[in-house]
Amino acid sequence: MARWREAKAVTQQIQFVLGGARSGKSAHAEALAHAHARKDDDDRHRLVYIATAEIFDAEMESRVDLHRQRRGPEWQLVEAPLDLPQAIRDNYDDKTAILVDCLSVWTTNLLIHERDIEQARQTLLDTLREFRGKIVLVASETGLGIVPDNALSRRFRDANGLLNQAVAAAADEVFFIMAGIALRTKPPQ
Repeated sequence: MARWREAKAVTQQIQFVLGGARSGKSAHAEALAHAHARKDDDDRHRLVYIATAEIFDAEMESRVDLHRQRRGPEWQLVEAPLDLPQAIRDNYDDKTAILVDCLSVWTTNLLIHERDIEQARQTLLDTLREFRGKIVLVASETGLGIVPDNALSRRFRDANGLLNQAVAAAADEVFFIMAGIALRTKPPQ
C-alpha cells in the first residue's frame, strides 16, 4: 500500500476505449499500452493485462484465446473477475502500463455474483482518482441498441452505461472504436 501512496509524483494518464463487439477496441487499447511502455527506450515499462473475463463456455474460451495470442509473451496476466480495484492497486508502480479489459465484463460478473454494483463502481472510481501512472480501460458501448426485453439485461445496460459515463469523466482521453477506426471523443487537456 505504501508504494501506491508514495507514487503521487508520477504523471497520471487514464485512457478509456469504448466500442461494440468486434470493433477493434481491445487491439487499440493494447497499442495504447504498448506506446506507454515504449516511451522511454532506456527504461522500458512493464505491461500488465488485467482480465475480467470468467470462462463459462467454449465460445468465451475462444475469445479469451484470441486475446492471448494477439498480446504476446511480454504481457503479465492478472485475472480479476470481481475485485478489479484491488488488482489495479496490487499491480501499480511507476514502471507499469496497465490495461483493463473489460469493464463491461466486470459489470456482468458483479451482477451474476450479486455484488453491490454502485459500491463497486465507486471503489473503482476512487482507485482511479488515486492512481498515478498509465492505465488503459476498455468497455463495450451497449446503449446504442434497443431497450432489452428482460429486467436483468436492462439492469446490465443501465449499470454499464453509468460506469462508462463515470470512467469517461475521470479519463484524460476517451476513444470510440467503430469498424477498427479510433475516434478520439475526449482529447487530452
